[in-house]
Amino acid sequence: MTDNAIHTLSIKDIVVQNFHAAAVFEKYSLDFCCRGGKTVHKACEEKKIDPQVVFAELSVLESEKDASGMRYTEWEPDFLVNYIIQNHHAYVRKMIPVLFAHTQKIAAVHGSNHPELNEIALHFENVAVEMQQHMIKEEQMLFPFITALHKSQTTNQPAPVPHFGSVQNPIRMMEQEHEHAGDAMYAIRELSNNYSVPEDGCTTYRVTFQELRDFEMDLHRHVHLENNVLFPKAVKMENDIITAH
Repeated sequence: MTDNAIHTLSIKDIVVQNFHAAAVFEKYSLDFCCRGGKTVHKACEEKKIDPQVVFAELSVLESEKDASGMRYTEWEPDFLVNYIIQNHHAYVRKMIPVLFAHTQKIAAVHGSNHPELNEIALHFENVAVEMQQHMIKEEQMLFPFITALHKSQTTNQPAPVPHFGSVQNPIRMMEQEHEHAGDAMYAIRELSNNYSVPEDGCTTYRVTFQELRDFEMDLHRHVHLENNVLFPKAVKMENDIITAH
């Protein structure tokens, strides 16, 4: 990726080309998944961040890039589906009950002195409910169809005809739900002052904020792999199969 490309590409496309760039955007709270269609200049302007600082870090990443990074864009769609389920979906399912219990506990104990904890608990409850339903829809409807599309393409057979019409219809729904979850986690980060623990915060308080930070970072990578890698592959496969037949 040239210096000129870094300046003109959208944030999500930079991450698609070099996933290590996600860490830089995470550091400056620049969205590379749901709202990653902006250039670095535009996103930095909105956040009042000097874009040259971000570009400098991206340039260092580019000079250090090697073959050890995950090449998600080169993975076959069925392999990518399994990776998302086994890694990101499994992580979300493991952490939801833990974080639900922890956010409720610190709100009950510290909510009188830190009323924002009550809002944080409510936001996370909404994320938990939506994500559990969201993952079921992906695993039972969208992902099996993407896998079937891949099989059709590799065997040169017509695509299956789903009840939802084009694959773009459930994809649009999933992207909207990704946005809702991302917005809720962003609200939690804002309410917590970027997960800053106050002086009177107990051990559970500290652990919960670290867990929330980790959960948000995983969500960003999870959504990026779906929105910016898997879903475009699925749309292209469907179009290619229709054109071929």
